[in-house]
Amino acid sequence: MSDSSPLPPVRLRSEAELARDALATPLLSRAVRLARWAGPDTRVGAGGELVEEQLPAAAAELSLDGDDAAAYASEAWRVAVDTGLVAVVDEEEGTVAAGADLTLVLSGAPQDVLGLWLGALETVLADASVPDLDDLVDAMDEGGEIDFSTLDWDPEAEAEFLDGVLGNLYLLTASEDGPGDGPVPLPALAASMIVPDDMGEPTNDVLEQVSDAMMRLDDQFRLLEPVGLVDFQPVDEALMAEAGEEPAASAASSDEAVDDTDVSRYGMVRLTPLGVYGIRARLLEAGFAAPAVGDLADKGADVLLDSTSAFPPLAAQAETEQWLARREPLAAARELLAAARGADTGAPLRRLRCQQELSLVGTEAAPALHEVLDDGELGGLARVWLAERGVPDVPPPSEEMVFWLTVDTIAAQLAAEGNSEELQALVEGLAAQHGSFFAAAWRVEHPATPDVLEAMGRLHPDKKVAKEARKAAFKARSQQGQ
Repeated sequence: MSDSSPLPPVRLRSEAELARDALATPLLSRAVRLARWAGPDTRVGAGGELVEEQLPAAAAELSLDGDDAAAYASEAWRVAVDTGLVAVVDEEEGTVAAGADLTLVLSGAPQDVLGLWLGALETVLADASVPDLDDLVDAMDEGGEIDFSTLDWDPEAEAEFLDGVLGNLYLLTASEDGPGDGPVPLPALAASMIVPDDMGEPTNDVLEQVSDAMMRLDDQFRLLEPVGLVDFQPVDEALMAEAGEEPAASAASSDEAVDDTDVSRYGMVRLTPLGVYGIRARLLEAGFAAPAVGDLADKGADVLLDSTSAFPPLAAQAETEQWLARREPLAAARELLAAARGADTGAPLRRLRCQQELSLVGTEAAPALHEVLDDGELGGLARVWLAERGVPDVPPPSEEMVFWLTVDTIAAQLAAEGNSEELQALVEGLAAQHGSFFAAAWRVEHPATPDVLEAMGRLHPDKKVAKEARKAAFKARSQQGQ
């Protein structure tokens, strides 16, 4: 992803809803419980970690049992310390006290709670980029120290890989042609990081890299689920058994036939609403343009028209609806029309967006459209709007206005979609309906007339018509002194 091009806007839940979700996540809720549990007899090591002999009591406080109980308790304690829920009072004595931020859990604003959760997320993301325990044990020397040189591990590269995966998952969630709230297969997510865009059939080496990345992501998403970032269905352990890895007892004893065509066996993941909020916050901090629906509600119409020009259709409509909800229809229409004026290169697309956004306004806005009927730039779209609503006595447009609106519309579609099939169909239709179209079009006093005629010549499949369009474009450039 490039940090210079905006991502599609996402729909966020309210901060109050997100804060409730954050407090309900297993990891942060455990961290809060341990922060309240800690007392004068609680002791920590040099790094703030809970001493080993107190881990069973911490696990019992969290109602955890089993082989991983101590590890879960240790992780929750580390989050409590990292987020300020617990403060180390004396490093030498290893004493602790309730942190200043513990009060935010009950009395803080939703934004304060989300700040705690983002701190917890950073702790878990750092852990997810660390080699697994077996690899660390294998790299331990006789003195108990880890020899990192024996590990094939680049901390920066690992963190960048995970950031890239989460960025791609965010992009898939935000894209209107993506899965939306649905899950993404783990192999597809791994492939998005490994397989080059211009590669046709992946090589065996690339497929092996994808498989390795998929298994690494399986481990990482298992760590990220308890913090509420993702909903995750892990890789079916029967697959690991088929690949020669040690199967879990449940998979080994299963008599059920496994369907090789079931993609969900290979792991499925989706960002939760809280996860969308968290990844967006990290993207913004990293300098990406990551809009959210509703960001423009308090902005002017000029910002709305310019920004939504780059939005997918559904997101643009949702943003406009929120913008309109804060304004009276008549005032909103006047503001949109005023912002749509202009002779700059972006003006045609602004007018197209204005026309689309005015379609969401009721007939209360009709006076604003009547006011611009004689306006050379807005009179055409005003007539279209009034006619669509059955407003009587709308004066017909002059031929000059019809041609100007046609050029403006094609210029807008070129800016929005480029040489699309829809635009080609429009060009063919215009040339077929108006035999003398090009003879009149080159005279249209619109800044985009030469470019529009040139595009029509490029798009029209009939060589004779295309030649007429190019000749008209040349005349238009000469008339405008280009």
